[in-house]
Amino acid sequence: MEPRLHHSTESLSSSSGGSPVPPSSPSVPSLSSSSSSTRVASLILSPSAEDIKALIHAQGEDEDLATLLASASKDPVDAISEPFQPENDTSGNVEYKLKLVNPTPSRLEHLTSQLKWRLGEGMGEAIYEVGVEDNGAPTGLSEEDMKASLATLAIMAEKLSADMSILRDREGTHGKVAEVLIRRFAREDFLEVRVAVVGNVDSGKSTLLGVLTKGGLDNGRGLARQQVFRHKHEIETGRTSSISQEIMGFDSKGKVVNYTGVHGGLAPQEVTELSSKIINFIDLAGHEKYLRTTLFGMTGHAPDFAMLMIGANMGVVGMTKEHLGITLALRVPVFVVVTKIDMCPENVLKETMSQIKKILKSPGSRKIPVVIRSEDDVVVAARNFTSERIAPIFCVSNVTGMHLDLLRTFMNLLPARKNWEDLATQPTQFNIDATWTVQGVGTVISGTVMTGTISANESFLIGPDHAGEFLPVTVKSIHTKRLPVKQVHAGQTASLALKKVKRSSLRKGMCLVSSALKPVAVREFEAEVLVLYHSTTIQKGYEAVVPFGTTQQCA
Repeated sequence: MEPRLHHSTESLSSSSGGSPVPPSSPSVPSLSSSSSSTRVASLILSPSAEDIKALIHAQGEDEDLATLLASASKDPVDAISEPFQPENDTSGNVEYKLKLVNPTPSRLEHLTSQLKWRLGEGMGEAIYEVGVEDNGAPTGLSEEDMKASLATLAIMAEKLSADMSILRDREGTHGKVAEVLIRRFAREDFLEVRVAVVGNVDSGKSTLLGVLTKGGLDNGRGLARQQVFRHKHEIETGRTSSISQEIMGFDSKGKVVNYTGVHGGLAPQEVTELSSKIINFIDLAGHEKYLRTTLFGMTGHAPDFAMLMIGANMGVVGMTKEHLGITLALRVPVFVVVTKIDMCPENVLKETMSQIKKILKSPGSRKIPVVIRSEDDVVVAARNFTSERIAPIFCVSNVTGMHLDLLRTFMNLLPARKNWEDLATQPTQFNIDATWTVQGVGTVISGTVMTGTISANESFLIGPDHAGEFLPVTVKSIHTKRLPVKQVHAGQTASLALKKVKRSSLRKGMCLVSSALKPVAVREFEAEVLVLYHSTTIQKGYEAVVPFGTTQQCA
């Protein structure tokens, strides 16, 4: 039984000033006016978006979207000025402001407190829509009022040790509307977003990570991937067999810090020190015989998003469907990166794109494929990606660098998927995914902090052991991203050195928990199991291996 994958509309349109579409890219329906990005943003964020999408799907994928919009409304202009969703005053990191012109000192203090709240909701990031009313109407501002409003916003950001950068500006009904990203300066408590990299063998996963994190392009013969491989046999075969992690850091202005070194790329600890936001790539194996390793990476490392890699010259083959089925079953939002477009004939690329859209629209997936072709498309897709309804598609080349800038911008805008600040207030749980011994340090464990916080010299319980017991341990020191820190909190990956514990008594799958949880181990429980695919008959008495978090257990 293969994973069944359904439905909806085509692509965000290209707009003037965006990145060019590669010559070999298949044609994609586009809006006919220069205000295309405004229309699409209004549609996706509007309360009636689903109705219009359904209308587009019912009338056919290849029909011009502007014509369909006109049929959805008697006056086509209504589609342009259609409001965003009303602002959420109680949660989220998005704030609408019509204008911020010369506020009084007390008003400025109130606005700064409001920005502080939004930054807290976004784990150090906030997006301000300037020129938009609280009900979502994109009214717009004159050029003079917009400059004054942005100057006020810059003062507010400076008070909170944050930077601001304009993502895009567009036309409202009576002037300009600006979308502004505000992000805190680099500090020890950075925002971490985990992205699992999946896809069939030879789709270019490790090569893309080498290009994104090291800065240089590939030579077409495996130069970039050699910089991220961990084992000799991986270098010799060109295939990943283990789980490796690479980081990509962004500063407060949204610029990549990995490539800012005088003599090339920076070391991981230097990237961490200079970054306000870190994208933690989890490079997983693509070959079928390493499926268990890939499955452990998807369940044990708790990725926020998944990047599904597909070779343009190969199409949707091999383990691609299997990996997509796993991401859908785990409800991890997925975006697609089509690689090797520089070496792929136009007719083959067109067939590959058709396969991707078909499988994303199928009943088991029910996603809206969105081909990213401009900076406006990137902003709209990133803002709506966490809804799990859209699946952005990037067409890139690791050799020529085509459209890699759009992918970097998308990574910069990826939001935190969970409210880790709330989880950090709960009792501590740390899932262990690896153990080893370091000479001069002792036993070290690594994993992800799922809830609570962990500080150096703090005591916890670790287990369960073979007898089902939890034993007391003390954390000696903490490292995250190869940088020594005093504390880590929910949402971060870390390595912990433990006092007076033998490695032989530990194994991956164990948990480090707060004594307040009073953990109890069980040997039997009931559960509903979803079987994605199996090549043999499953019958009574069948013994299966069930992956759960960092644990893989026979059932």
